[in-house]
Parts: sequence; C-alpha cells; structure tokens
Amino acid sequence: MMCFFVLKMWSIGSVRRLARRDAVRFCSCNSSNPSKSSAHFRLQVEKQKRKKERDNAILSSQTLADEEDLLKWSEKERILYTAQTPPGAKKDTSLPFPSSYSPDYVESSWYEWWEKEGFFRPEHHDVDELSHAVDQNFSLCIPPPNVTGTLHLGHALTVAIEDALVRWRRMQGQRVLWVPGCDHAGIATQSVVERMLLREKGKHRQDLTREEFLQEVWKWKNEKGDEIYQQLRKLGASLDWSRACFTMDQGFSQAVTEAFVRLSDAGLIYRSEALINWSCALESAISDIEVDSKELFGKTMLSVPNYEHKVEFGTMLTFAYPLDGHGGEIVVSTTRPETMLGDVAVAVHPDDPRYQNFHGMQCRHPFNDRLLPIVTDAIVDMELGTGAVKVTPAHDHTDFLLSQRHALPRLTVIGGDGKMTPLCGQWLEGVKRFDARELVVNALVEKELFRGKREHAMTLPICSRSGDVIEPLLKKQWFIRCHAMAQKAIRAVEDGQLEIIPAFYKKTWKNWLSNINDWCLSRQLWWGHQIPAYRVDFPSSTDKQEVVHQSCLTGLCQTMEQWVWGKNEDEARQRASVKYGVKAQDLTLTPDSDVLDTWFSSALFPFAMLGWPQQTTDFQRFYPNSMLETGSDLIFFWVARMVMLATELTGHLPFKQVLLHSLVRDKHGRKMSKSLGNVIDPLDVIHGVSLERLQQKVKEGNLEPREQAVALEAQRKDFPKGIPQCGTDALRFALCAHKMMGEDISLSIAQVLSCRHFCNKMWQTLRFTLGALGDNTRPVGNLDQVSDLGSMERWICSRLYSTVAQVEWAFEEYELHTVTAALYSFWVHDLCDIYLESVKPVLLKQNEGSGGKARPAASVVLYHCVSASLALLSPIMPFLTEELWQRLQPFRSPAAAQTASLCLQPYPRSSQLKHWHFPEEERDFLLVQEVIRVARFLRAQGGLTKEKPPMWVVCSPSQAQILLHFGSAVWTLSRVSRFNVYCPQEAAVSCAPPPKGCLVGVVDHTCRLHLPLQSAVNMTKQVARLTQRRSKLVPKLDELLCKIQSPEYLHKVPAHIREQMERKLSAFQQELKTIEDQLQVLQMTECPTGSHSNDGDQCPTQRS
Repeated sequence: MMCFFVLKMWSIGSVRRLARRDAVRFCSCNSSNPSKSSAHFRLQVEKQKRKKERDNAILSSQTLADEEDLLKWSEKERILYTAQTPPGAKKDTSLPFPSSYSPDYVESSWYEWWEKEGFFRPEHHDVDELSHAVDQNFSLCIPPPNVTGTLHLGHALTVAIEDALVRWRRMQGQRVLWVPGCDHAGIATQSVVERMLLREKGKHRQDLTREEFLQEVWKWKNEKGDEIYQQLRKLGASLDWSRACFTMDQGFSQAVTEAFVRLSDAGLIYRSEALINWSCALESAISDIEVDSKELFGKTMLSVPNYEHKVEFGTMLTFAYPLDGHGGEIVVSTTRPETMLGDVAVAVHPDDPRYQNFHGMQCRHPFNDRLLPIVTDAIVDMELGTGAVKVTPAHDHTDFLLSQRHALPRLTVIGGDGKMTPLCGQWLEGVKRFDARELVVNALVEKELFRGKREHAMTLPICSRSGDVIEPLLKKQWFIRCHAMAQKAIRAVEDGQLEIIPAFYKKTWKNWLSNINDWCLSRQLWWGHQIPAYRVDFPSSTDKQEVVHQSCLTGLCQTMEQWVWGKNEDEARQRASVKYGVKAQDLTLTPDSDVLDTWFSSALFPFAMLGWPQQTTDFQRFYPNSMLETGSDLIFFWVARMVMLATELTGHLPFKQVLLHSLVRDKHGRKMSKSLGNVIDPLDVIHGVSLERLQQKVKEGNLEPREQAVALEAQRKDFPKGIPQCGTDALRFALCAHKMMGEDISLSIAQVLSCRHFCNKMWQTLRFTLGALGDNTRPVGNLDQVSDLGSMERWICSRLYSTVAQVEWAFEEYELHTVTAALYSFWVHDLCDIYLESVKPVLLKQNEGSGGKARPAASVVLYHCVSASLALLSPIMPFLTEELWQRLQPFRSPAAAQTASLCLQPYPRSSQLKHWHFPEEERDFLLVQEVIRVARFLRAQGGLTKEKPPMWVVCSPSQAQILLHFGSAVWTLSRVSRFNVYCPQEAAVSCAPPPKGCLVGVVDHTCRLHLPLQSAVNMTKQVARLTQRRSKLVPKLDELLCKIQSPEYLHKVPAHIREQMERKLSAFQQELKTIEDQLQVLQMTECPTGSHSNDGDQCPTQRS
C-alpha cells in the first residue's frame, strides 16, 4: 500500500513514463483511480498560475500603489532610557514622564528585571505575595526553533499567542511552566559549520575526524547558538530560562537513547532496506518535511548544486528496447534516461491488446546486453504513454513495488554522491548523474534507439536544505512501525481524550494517520544523536557471520546482518552475548555511524524536557502538558509524532489540547518563505530597518534571478522608505488581532504601525490620568468608597465590566482577536473618545471647590479603569503595560493586591465587578451615542466645525429622559453651546421648539436634531466646496468603472489587483453618496418660512 504523502514527492519517478500532463499518476493509494491525482494536478496548475500572476503584477506597473495605499510614516523621535540601571535591577519610573511613546524607552530594562526576579518560574507561584494563587498547573513547551535559525514572523506569531496565554494563566494565579528549547537541526547545523570551515580554514568536513568536526560544531553552537534565545527575549516571551532545553544536552540525549532502546525492544524499530529520500549534495537521507515539490509545466532549466550549467527538466524522452530473438522492439518513455542503466524489466497491463503477444518475452538492454523480462501488472495504466513501463526498482518507489511483486533484482546505478556506479560500465562510472543523462541520450541516438523528446509536466522533489534534486536510493536504514501507534492517536481524538482546535483539523488528522508509512529514522550525518545500535561480528563462526548470498551478483543481494542496541556499548555487548550465546568478550561491536532524524528527538520534547525517563518532580507535576500551540503546518511532522511516541513511551498523551494557528503571509498573499525572499524579520519591525538593508538581505540569499527580482521589486513598492520602528508591543498586538484559527494571516506593516499609534494613545492617556490625579500621591480610594457615581461613571464602569466578561470568554476560547478588539474598543472608544472627553471639563478644574463631588469621583473611576485596562492588556503588550502600571503605583490603595510587577497582578475577573454592571445605562447610552454622531455630522455638513451652535433635540418623552440623564455628555461631546430638548407630547420636560432655517438630522423615527446655521455664507461656501469635490470625483469614478466593465477585466487583471480596484470603486461610490447627502441636507435649509408643525418638523429632513 502506497501513501499519498510519500509518493507525491517522488512523482518524477513514476511520471517519467506517462505521456500526458497528469504528473502524479501513482500518488494515490488507489492506483486505479486517476481522478484524485488529476484533481491534485489541476490544483497545482492553478496554484502555479496564481503565483505567476502575483509575480507579474509585482513586476509590472499595475501594482504601483495608490497614494492612499502607501505605507505612510515619518520618523519618530527616539527617546532613550538613560538612567544608570544595572542589569536585572528594577527600572526607575520616578523619572519625568516622556512626552510621547518610544519603544526604545519603554522596552529598556524590564525583561532583565523580570528574569532576574524569577517571575517566570513556577516556584514563584508559592511566594507569599501571590495572595490570588490557586493550586492549578499550566504547562507547555515552545516549538523548539532551529539552533541555526533566526526568527521570522511565524515565530513571532507563535510567541505572541503562547506568551499571551501563559501570562494570562500566570495572572490567574496558576502555577505556570513554559519551557524554552532549541533543536540541534542536524542537517542545517552541519551545513552551516561546513561552510564556515571552508570559508575560514579552507577545509572540508572529510578533512577532519568525526570527533574533531563535532568539536567545531559545539564551538560554533556555544558562540552563536544563543542568538535565537536573545531574540525570544526581545519578543517578551516569559519563558523559564532556568529550564532551557537543547536537544543535544546530555540529559536530553539520554532520553533519546532510552526511547530508541525501548521502542526497539518493543519491536517497533527495525532495520530494513528500502527506498528513501536522498540528497546527493548532503550525502544523507532527509525527512519528508525537508522535501519541497516544485511543479514544472514543461521544459525548465534549473540550477543544481555542484553543476556549472543549468540542467534541463520537464521533458519526456522516448526510446526502444529491442526484443530478444524476435526482431521487434518495445517503446518506453522516461524523464530520467540516466536511470535506464538500472532497468531490470518492462511492465505492461495484462489486458492491453497491443502487448498480448509480448507476455513472457524478453528484451535486451542495449548497453550491457542484460535480458529484461516483460512482466504484466494491473498497476500499469495502458492509457498513459505507450502503455509500456520501464522498471527501475532501485530508483523509483512504484518500480520498487513491482520488484517485490515479481521478484525482480534491484540495481543501484546512482551512488550516494550522485555519480554513476560501476554497474553502469566504465564509460559512465564516476560521471555525475545529470551529465550521464546527456551521454545516455547520445548513445541511444547512436544505436538508433532514440524515438523523440517532448515537453512534459512533472513534479520535481527538491531538498529544501541544499536545493538539490532528490534521488530515491535503496538503503539499509532504521525504521519505526507507525500503523499501530497511529491508530491510537486517531482513537485519542475520536474519544475526546485529545482535543484539536480548530475542530476541522480532526478530519485531516485521521486521513493522514490512516495512511501513514513507516518512518525512516537514519540520517547519514555526523552532527546529531548517533544511533545506539551496533553490528555484531563473531570471532570465527561463519554461520552467524554476515552472509552474502550469490544473488548479490544479480542484484538480489540479501545480507544477513546481526544488530543489537543498548544504552551504551557495554549494555549492547551483554545483550548480544545473551541473544547469540557467545561470550561477551569474544564479540566485536561496530557502532552505527548514522544519526537519528532530528524529528525523532523533537517528538520527545514534551516529556524529555521534564527529565524523562527519570521520574523528576517536574515530570510528575507538569506531565502531561496542558496544551500544545503551534503552526498548522506542523500537525503531521511534529504534533502527530509527539502523540505517537509519548503514548508509547509514557503511557499518556503528551498534552490535552492542540491549538493550531494559521500561516502568516505577506500583503500579496504569498507564503513567507526564504525561497521567495519575502520573509520579514520581526526584529526589523520592532527596531525599524531601511529599504537598503532589506534589499541587501535578499541579495545575500540564494534566490533564482527571477525570484530575486520579484522580491526586490515587492520591497521597493511595499517599503519605499523601509519599515518604521513599531516596537514589540505593537507587533504582538497586531499579530494577536488576526483570527488565528482558519484562514491564513495576511499581515501588513501598516497594521502594525496602526498598533503603534494605539500604544501612543495609551501613553497619552496615562499622561492625562497622572495630570488629573495631581502631584499629591495620596492613594486613590476604591470604587466601593465612592458614594455617588454620576451617569457617565456608572456607564464607564458598566462598560469595563462588559469588557472584562468578553475578554474572559475570548481567552477561554482562544479567540485572541476578540480579546484585542474588545480591549482596543474599550480604551480608544469608550474610555478616551467618550468618557475622558465628557469628564475633561470636570477633571481640568484646578480647585476641587469648582468641581464639587464630581471631580474626585471622576478621578477615582479614571484611575481604576486605566489600571484595570493595563492589567487586561498585559498578556499581549507586556512592556508598555508594565511601564504605565508602575507609574500608577504611587496612587495604589494599601488594600490592593501588593505585587512587584504587573505580570503577577490578579487578572481582572467579571465576578469582582458584577456590582458595577448597569445594563440599563449601557442600553440607554446607545441613544446618546447616536445623537452625538448625528450632531457632529450636521456640524460638518454645515461647515460649523469651529463654531459651537445651539442644538435642539425633538424626541419622545422616554428619549428626553435618557438624554437629560446624560445631559452633560450630550452637551460636551456634541460640541454645542446649548442643548435643548423639545418634546411635543409632554411640555413639562420640554423647552421652546427649534427655530426656523435649521439643518435637520434624523436619529430615528421619533428623534430629530436641529442645528441653526450661523449665516448663509457658511452654507454657500460649503455647497461650493462639495460641488467642486464632486466634479473631480465623478470622472475618476467613471474611468474606474470603464476599466472594471471591460471584457478583458476578469481574464487579464490579476485577482489581487481586481480586489484593490473594487475596494477603490466602493470608496469612490461611498464618498460620492456622502457628498450628495451633504448637498441635499444643505439645500433643504432653504425651505419656506412658516409656523412649526405639531410633530416638530419645520422642513423636509434627511437621515445622515
């Protein structure tokens, strides 16, 4: 049975014989159903088409950003924290408060203090000052980044989400453990060090012994390997660094060895010969995740490592095999003619009428005179190509299956170094595989067996580490049986023991694990966990010595190797002695030189990081982990393997929940990838970076010329002035503001910059709050001590309660975008735009006598709203909230929770604020907000932006009561000189009716606003201004409509350009409608004079 995932990357091996565009014929587990592979191919074609459209759009003038779409920013003043604060000491917040927000100032010193004080360690949970501590544990591990890596926005998203959840749980009083870790990244690290050795010392790895090379790797790791940890600190990740875990540490390495031995003892790990993914450039097997599939749609010239000139791919060659003794021939097709030296048969479908007479015949190989049987097999699709398939078992997955069915030999004609082997003959031995391709074709032409070449669509497997074309090679390797473990993992989800969020990944989980293949664990590297297995050689006994059968000469070599495993060589020797009945001292053990796949050690992380296999205190307390949070692209390669191995080795699932977030894409919708040159370093967003530096990073990469051109042009258009300094808090808030579960995240720097503006809004709010509290640092009382709250105080307290309740729910549901939206709305709209603006006249009065009781009440409410909001925002914006919260501490009541840092404060709970919930106040204030909106609209339409006209509200008695209840807010926020309520139905609560000649706006069917114009001059000027704007807008709108309605629009304009044009069309149409509405309102004021009607209407009205 063949699994889709493995074979899709090897489709080149099977498509080389197919004569149509269906390039993945044998990728399905059901080889008789080509419809699935056809659908897959169509999907790949469409994907490639969209990519080409995006690239062309970036390179063309079509994406020259409109003025309003450009990232607009100006360099802000960088304010530095200059106080002499020793590393780890608390920051001095008694210094004068800077006039504006600066990330450099805010983010200085806090993290070092948090770390030194041990705030991120679970042991801090039990200190006396945490009065709100509860006896609950929360634990998780960070997906360990590669030790060679640098952060990208995908890492930043992971950190932002996990740290928000971790800080939230810690502030809830739970005992939290978030373990940092780093993966040794076998292939990547070895490649980095090899390049360094060649550059600095002119030496290759092979010039050193294994021990010497490993010393160089450890030296590099100790010098450079800590950079990723410093980047995590910069992002504010509240990790317990005292428990930092590196997969090559001694303790972790012991866990890896223990896992291998236990799984081998259980019969789950075995050694076998099979086809594997092989990188000739690295001379190693590589994991599935390190193979990229490159779709080719015809002849394509590609650069391949160790080749001076580009190599041709995407062509199908056809040649003939002469039939032995019959004078005829059988014609086959291939995309890899160099492999024909390893052909051992030709296969046809048993029902194919063209080849009925060929059954049982043989053809003769033209270069080595070997006879190739013609076999029949139903796996062959007779509608594809010539219907005759060349069989190369040692270099193709499907052909390997045919060799098993028909007992065919397996001839390896390409070695691990990518050169042709001695089996090919002297004329090809030692020739590089793609150079041999040309020699083979020329030889076929010379023998008059070549039948033609044409372009052919195919999928080419590429090594993501080296850029090399993957070669399927037959190797003896260690494998782990996955089927039984996978079934347990499926049942865990179906039974509800393991929750996957979002739930739609459950189907993906089941489908993949139901078709899983055994996992190849061997890697031919020096850096990594050396496989704890030993080949056993006996002193003189030939019956137990490795046996090489005569069949090796025909390619059916069967070697009988004897292997044992153990935690060390002594244990392995004792095992071998018992197993084979030979004295231990008489045995010779040769350790396996290979290392284990890096993903094997990564799969042990949730329990190995806690000290397994020892029953440590951490393991007993924090295992299983509470949850795992990671990118959805790792669900198979990491998550599934953790679940399988943890269940097998510990008897428990490694975690109770799996939270999967979406991928981060650029503003053009492209996946961020080094191969596209569009990766954004989060540190560049935090600190800012010039366009020149961004372009230099792209040029330092190893991109194809076209990809480099696209990447450079995209940067020039997206960041014409570079990327502004946004700060860590703004970046984290922007990332959490996206819905992380579902569609991929398209993050633009403009969104992050907008969040920096929010940071400045918070900063200025604190400046105002401190000014309102005054120089006297007398503690602010509790809300409960305020006896008489005004209407606006009751409303803002109720909004605070509702916000806390919404945030509580959203955190529990992992809806961080709802958390950010609720907190942004409360701070900007409720607290600043409404409450602060409404109480400014009271708070700005210098003496308490003129403010009466209102000023102290407003000060107390403002203090508590700001303080609670900072606590609510702390998990997402840790630096800024700490800075601002510390500034409020001199005013803190002695009765409040006494904690040194905001990150240890109790997280606000709705149950504590329930007595401040006034739903009727919130409901009634909706009318007030609508009145204020319409009043401001009317003032703008009448050109009364500077004047404060009187306002009349004509409404029902119930509405009048609400408006009078919030009268001061209506008067202040509407920016009117006088606020009059006219209620025709109830004169008792009514003033005189509005005068003639007013601007009239409709709030609802019973409520209208009347604003008298100050003079006819205002109206005339406003009409003229709007008319002029309309005359400029209409031609632009007509031109855009003409483009959109053209016949070629849908076919020639890329999708994302169409989306931009349609957004602009909608904006133009909305602006034109607004102008027309404004003109109509102004023209309505010219109605005839007359007495006021009973319903309060004086002239026709217009709803804003």
